[in-house]
Amino acid sequence: MKLMRVGPPGAERPVVLTERGAVDVSSAVEDFDSAFLAGDGIQRLRGQLDDLPVIDIENLRIGPPLRRPGHVLCIGLNYTEHARESGQGIPAEPIVFSKAPNTVVGPNDTLLIPPGSVRTDWEVELAVVIGKTARYLQDEQSALDVIAGYAISNDVSERDYQLERGGQWIKGKSCETFNPFGPWLVTADEVPDPQQLSMRLSVNGQVRQDGATDDMIFGVAHLVWYLSQFMVLDPGDIINTGTPKGVGLGLAPPVFLKAGDVVDVSIDGLGMQRQVCEDGRP
Repeated sequence: MKLMRVGPPGAERPVVLTERGAVDVSSAVEDFDSAFLAGDGIQRLRGQLDDLPVIDIENLRIGPPLRRPGHVLCIGLNYTEHARESGQGIPAEPIVFSKAPNTVVGPNDTLLIPPGSVRTDWEVELAVVIGKTARYLQDEQSALDVIAGYAISNDVSERDYQLERGGQWIKGKSCETFNPFGPWLVTADEVPDPQQLSMRLSVNGQVRQDGATDDMIFGVAHLVWYLSQFMVLDPGDIINTGTPKGVGLGLAPPVFLKAGDVVDVSIDGLGMQRQVCEDGRP
């Protein structure tokens, strides 16, 4: 299934994309959130779709497909070629950081450049959404069993804040609007192999990132297993799994986002995003 939320910020309604069209499921579920996932909502919803109405969503804003997550966990330098373009060695273990959950916005919402920023960067990423509580998982198969589904994240980064302001990556990752997410949460059964997905990002029509998840150093199953050894993963948590080569910081000379730029992001089977950049308020 492809789960979506449409409508104004804070007033989105849940819908499911089907062969019939966009099915309004707001009479069957309150929202797509941690409670929905924890209560086996995906499975319960499957049997109700034929009885629910189709609505026209063509002119509606697309919100993030998951109401505010508990955690947004991120993996750094997790693609071989990206690690090389960054001048870093291949990590022996996953590099883990987080970003503020309120960075999560709709896939086509405005991307705000922080006041005075001249090094705001892009990062297309495969996002994993946790569907069941996970702690001390035994193996990678157990890890796959707790995944609700997958989506697109643009892990926007302010490189000065990230790299020059005391070495705390969260500062460069947590500015307002810095995690466009969606358009869909695609359930895990529709993504048979998360390590075989092509991904692309362009800025003003120029392709900057063109990679695939088979270049990950640590695959999806390993990452979920690994994180569960250090923290409890809850339903609705998001894991951004890293980005391929082609970030602005890695170009020669470096290129960064500015007001007026248009960013297009896609991952095979997971949809497309488009953000227009604007200057944020001081």
